[in-house]
Amino acid sequence: MLRRIVMAVVLAGLLTAGTLSGARAQQPISAGPPAANPSGWTFNVAPYVWFATVDTSLSFNLPPALGGTVSADSSVGFGDLLSHLNFAAMVAADAQYDRFSVLSDFLYMNLGGTASQFRSINFFGRPSMPISKSVQTSVGQNLNATIWTLAGGYTVIQGDWGNFDVIAGVRYLRVIASIDYSLALTLTGPRGNSAAFGGIGSTSGRRDIWNGIGGFRGRVRIGDTGLFVPYYFDIGAGGSNLTWQIASGLGYHLSWADLSLTYRYLSFHQGSNSIVQNMSIRGPMIMANVTF
Repeated sequence: MLRRIVMAVVLAGLLTAGTLSGARAQQPISAGPPAANPSGWTFNVAPYVWFATVDTSLSFNLPPALGGTVSADSSVGFGDLLSHLNFAAMVAADAQYDRFSVLSDFLYMNLGGTASQFRSINFFGRPSMPISKSVQTSVGQNLNATIWTLAGGYTVIQGDWGNFDVIAGVRYLRVIASIDYSLALTLTGPRGNSAAFGGIGSTSGRRDIWNGIGGFRGRVRIGDTGLFVPYYFDIGAGGSNLTWQIASGLGYHLSWADLSLTYRYLSFHQGSNSIVQNMSIRGPMIMANVTF
């Protein structure tokens, strides 16, 4: 997996470096060239609120006596997310020196009892068996997710119009999930030991995933209005078959901060044998970037 991460970072960095680049400030949205600092260093801290929809496709291991996995899907809109949110933290930051920068983005969310639905049960050596929604009396998912991005950047092009940076780094995903269920169904396992799945129970799983990423970020100023268009894109692989992220929107420069409203999409795609088969977070985001 380490080899895949390194290759993804190198290839993505070479591809983006061959286009253009530049950017200044937090990940995932650039804040543009900062004011001069006597030390040469500029720091940005950007808390944000993401009005997100969270979609997951997870695969949980069955008990050893059964052997196999059970798959479940969940889609939680922002309204439902708020009612099931136990805790969340979202902040981005970066440090810049001349054309070089180091950027970081941290997201943590703890959701409890969100609506979910079993998709299928997969006994080892047997065809996948769909689980009808009609027999799923109650299925609730608990999700604890941490996403951390760390990357280095280099400003390739900048001017009065804005800037464009290339970036390369890593993204970490930790998912701890469980499902509490009540099924009007009992399926006997294939091993002849009377073990069965169904009724009332729970199942859980955990996965830590590292990916190498590369991409670009920046902003385009709209004349002397104080308005600007921020943009960000990255793509990579490693522990995931593919992870990618894109964001853009509209911002306004104030004397004390840059405020922006953007739409952000972040996605992970895993193999069918992974606990996290697919995960995406998408929706509008409000960010306040403070430079010092």
